[in-house]
Amino acid sequence: MSYRTSLSVVLAEFVAPAAERTAREARFPREAVSALGRAGLLGLTVAPEFGGGGLGLPEAVDVVARTARVCPATAVVLMSHFAAVAAIESCGGSWVREEVAAGRHLVGLALFEGESGGPGEEDPYGRPCSVASGFADVVALRGRKRSVVAAGEADSYLWSSRPIAGPDGLTLWVVPARAPDLFVPERPDGGGPGGSGTATLRADPVLVPADVMLGRDGGGLGILLRCVRPWLLELRAAADGPPAGPTSGAIPGPASCAIPGPGVGAGPGVPRPGADALRPGGERSTPGDEERPGGDVLRPAPAA
Repeated sequence: MSYRTSLSVVLAEFVAPAAERTAREARFPREAVSALGRAGLLGLTVAPEFGGGGLGLPEAVDVVARTARVCPATAVVLMSHFAAVAAIESCGGSWVREEVAAGRHLVGLALFEGESGGPGEEDPYGRPCSVASGFADVVALRGRKRSVVAAGEADSYLWSSRPIAGPDGLTLWVVPARAPDLFVPERPDGGGPGGSGTATLRADPVLVPADVMLGRDGGGLGILLRCVRPWLLELRAAADGPPAGPTSGAIPGPASCAIPGPGVGAGPGVPRPGADALRPGGERSTPGDEERPGGDVLRPAPAA
């Protein structure tokens, strides 16, 4: 069965029946996401040797565009997931690839730290406020990421921090959602379509194995510019396509899709990938609550 046929079945049987309730109650579309996973659509862009579909950006764009016409929240979840998977695929070797390919794993982007137009966007070099400290084979991540799609719902997050060694650049990590002390505030900051699970994610700190680093220490900006940015530009354009149906509409680009770095906005001088867009990795595509003193009430960010 082709991915387009599989998508049609999932949209008709799972996404459409729940779309109005998802928007009205701001309820995360868990059944729809699980169905997308079982149909192989979460693993659409993972390499075949890991059990994925081996397809690329054009097919991911098609999936997001068709989903957005039925349920904007589900489309935004897919947009964030596909962009994060593109980064994971570009580096290879991540423990998460087989799980994504098997449809059991949803990935979110945890990159944005400031309010729109606020202090988190002032650094032209994209230096995160989040920090990482190494202790033998363990790394402690500390920071706060705003407007994370599927916060508390995803199984892992693509997280950015300052490098462990050296003052320059940024480092990317694939942080498991079940990591202790990874929290979603009890009062989420909202943003994105209702039901997309968009909220703040806080590491206070989170201890992870050093091998969940994606790429090299300090090399994360290149991955964001080479992989995540072009995917988000195309996927966001697809999600903002012509509306169809009472629960559809233009999908605002969530702040979690903002990529730090010089000149990375969708403005003049930023090329948009064409029909021969790259597959992940550069290949050409063939079409319990806790009270914090003086702070928020926090709850863990469990993997669903």
